[in-house]
Amino acid sequence: MTRTARTAEPVAAPVPAVPRVGPLNRWLGDWLPALPLLIVAYGLLVLPIVVLIIQSFMSNQGSMTLDNWAEVLSSSRDRQAIGTSLLMGASSATIALAIGGPLAWWLSRMQAARSSIWLAMFNTATNFGNIGLAFGFVAILGTYGMITLLLQQLGFPFSPPSPGSFIGLVMAYSYGNIPMFILLTLPGMSILKPQWAEAAETCGATHWQFWRMVGLPILLPFLAAGWLLIFTWSVGLYGIPFALTGGGRSTEVSLITLQIARVLESSFSGPAKAATLSVLLLLIAVISLLVYRWTLRRAARWF
Repeated sequence: MTRTARTAEPVAAPVPAVPRVGPLNRWLGDWLPALPLLIVAYGLLVLPIVVLIIQSFMSNQGSMTLDNWAEVLSSSRDRQAIGTSLLMGASSATIALAIGGPLAWWLSRMQAARSSIWLAMFNTATNFGNIGLAFGFVAILGTYGMITLLLQQLGFPFSPPSPGSFIGLVMAYSYGNIPMFILLTLPGMSILKPQWAEAAETCGATHWQFWRMVGLPILLPFLAAGWLLIFTWSVGLYGIPFALTGGGRSTEVSLITLQIARVLESSFSGPAKAATLSVLLLLIAVISLLVYRWTLRRAARWF
């Protein structure tokens, strides 16, 4: 009688129990590395904004009031500063769009070896300091600037614009705004493939028809987003107009940022009016950035 041998079945090793992580430990693990940055951002951005909003509704006696807003909106000088700042931002952004848009398209079709040189130049111009830029404008296009004296010696009756005038500020803004616009819109230019133009030409479309029906509708959200960023940046500039207007003492042009500085120097208005103007400037920036985000959502569908 034979005895059948029974094979021993392998016994699985016990799986060690995974310790459960509580929600607090999970939250700390996710956010602890970012806590120092969040604390700095709260102390330098969020907290001052909250203080400004509260201060814009406070009277000199410490009570809540709307008099500060009524005074700003009814003052002709404040309204002029608001309108001039908006016009300055729109003019600077439009010039950057008109010049920077074609340059960005031309740069996107350039070889990498050649485009790197131009990108280095545009990066340098974008990061040029405000005070240094104002000095460079005076040294080149001032009353005794290099280009001014050269044209006058050649016999051209050239009279440069005043550095503190509206035209002078727009020209000074454009030095940094145009390179910035190029760098902002350059990634979007790669969305438009050269094969699409070849396909349109094969189907019998003209060059203008391709740009009207294909090229511009695709690039328009990217160009509009760059315009909005340049507009917001130009409205909030302070260093360049402060330097070119002689410390804000010139009366040729009135801007929100310069008006805030004048109010802070005045002993009559107090900080409440400056806080109101600052909150108004924040509202303009927030509205522009919200429209910018909506524009980028429309542009992202081409990625």
